[in-house]
Amino acid sequence: MCTTTCARLLGPCLLTLGLLSIFANLLLLFPSWESHYLILRQITEKAMLLPGLWGGGLLVFPAAIQITSIGWGWSCSRSSGNCQKMFLTTVLSALALLGSAACFIMSGVGLAEGPYCLYVAIHNQVKTEQWGYPFREMDNQALDDGRIKNYLYDPTLWKSVCIEPQNIVAWNVYFFSALLIISMVEMVLSVLQIINGFFGCICGFCEKK
Repeated sequence: MCTTTCARLLGPCLLTLGLLSIFANLLLLFPSWESHYLILRQITEKAMLLPGLWGGGLLVFPAAIQITSIGWGWSCSRSSGNCQKMFLTTVLSALALLGSAACFIMSGVGLAEGPYCLYVAIHNQVKTEQWGYPFREMDNQALDDGRIKNYLYDPTLWKSVCIEPQNIVAWNVYFFSALLIISMVEMVLSVLQIINGFFGCICGFCEKK
């Protein structure tokens, strides 16, 4: 097994995914390209927690940089032995795995809960506009056939429930889904590098002596 060849592929891939994760999370903070919702803190809670920034991004970067440096033989990676370098990539990849897993879970919860938006609520048969999570209540309503109602399977609700921000439902669905996909791929690549690092410690690099 050529551990350096594997590292040349995994490192840049993780680095790219980390950048995409940060970008997707930042876009969640600016629905419909508007900034005043962030200033007023009228943003979905899970987006405000920035799982794509610290989980799918910052915790992934150390592993991505170390893996890339080993794969492409950067000078900074030559100061220690092969086993030490591969062990370090294993530890950093485990950290990246934890970060991407946290991003995956929090993005999934954010997607399931739906966006924070202005909607029409009915209290004692009186309609009032308020900010909140309208789809949380909908998810607790059962349909006639016993199934639980879920806004994700009914796109007609995406434009009819939330009044403001504009198109917030589709915005959240797209970018939380992107974070789910990105973090899932990051988890797979992190596991592959953990395995690669294990073999690198035992077998060494496949470099010509």
